[in-house]
Amino acid sequence: MHAYGYRSIPLFYEPLPFQTQLVGVAEVDEARAAAAAEQGGFEFGTADWRELIGREDIQIINICSPNSLHADQVLEAIAAGKHIYCEKPLVVDPADAARVATALEDYQGVGQMTLEYRFYPPTLRAKQLIEEGFLGDIISFRAAYLHSGSVDAKKPMGWKQLKSEGGGVLQDLGSHVVDLMEHLMGPFAEILTETRILYPQRPNAAGELVPVEADDQTLMMVKLPNGATGTLEASKIATGAEDEMRFEIHGTQGGLRFNAMDPNYLEAYDLREPETPLGGQRGWRKIATVQRYDKPAGFPGPKFAIGWIRGHMHCLYNFLDTMVTGREPSPSLHRGLEIHRLLAMAQESAQKREWRKL
Repeated sequence: MHAYGYRSIPLFYEPLPFQTQLVGVAEVDEARAAAAAEQGGFEFGTADWRELIGREDIQIINICSPNSLHADQVLEAIAAGKHIYCEKPLVVDPADAARVATALEDYQGVGQMTLEYRFYPPTLRAKQLIEEGFLGDIISFRAAYLHSGSVDAKKPMGWKQLKSEGGGVLQDLGSHVVDLMEHLMGPFAEILTETRILYPQRPNAAGELVPVEADDQTLMMVKLPNGATGTLEASKIATGAEDEMRFEIHGTQGGLRFNAMDPNYLEAYDLREPETPLGGQRGWRKIATVQRYDKPAGFPGPKFAIGWIRGHMHCLYNFLDTMVTGREPSPSLHRGLEIHRLLAMAQESAQKREWRKL
């Protein structure tokens, strides 16, 4: 997906004030590295990710490795003065978070998190409407990021189900839903969390039954500073779900809702519309956001159906454009640390079974 973005951005944005070149890709062994280089159009592949950081002809380090590797890769990229584009979560360990925070104090490069759900036209429009006061005061909200891949008890565990690799749905899916809702509504004030492991044992890659340590489902109750209360869920045991990121926000003047499985529309309810006669014009309306990005985005046009790839690409474009314009990157690596602290508090809440102030 990341390689696709770098290669395709010149076709989607015009005029484009920068160019990128795919130089090197790191994989777990030489064979997979060679295959990745050929498939992605890189100049070379390597089994040593440090080789990428050590190259003078590579300015951007794009981190999309297993979660437990992010901290070391980010730290070495910072030390080498590289620009960094990092998948969520930035870190999964408090000690690593402290090391990264220290390293970022003197960091002069551009660093951004990959949080693509901020960059769908419906969520971009939702952010605008909320900042304009469309909702009034927020009363309540609910959001969920749902997958179904762990419903099958016989499915072998991958690294995203391994605690040692920073797995579990709180880190994998929860980081997205937490970031998007704070991005839209502002910082949370308190959190109460419950986690669940559906099956105590699952097969590993060799087919052996091993204990499951990483959460399959996490439920969070969250309060905003104004007292508004809502629920957030991250689950890989939501039978029937594909890749369902959705939210609903209710305010004193209106409501907004979105589902990434219907990504062309933001739904809005305006309490200021008349309800008479016979309902007047009040009701949920679908705003056709489709692919209405601001210029220089132009292809494939504002009315053509959007998809998951497009949000990813605009997130990457935002990162690259930041290097040219000099504006502050957002969501930054500092935001990645904030998300880590929030998720750590959520885990602490689940362990102690009590509300935690954020």
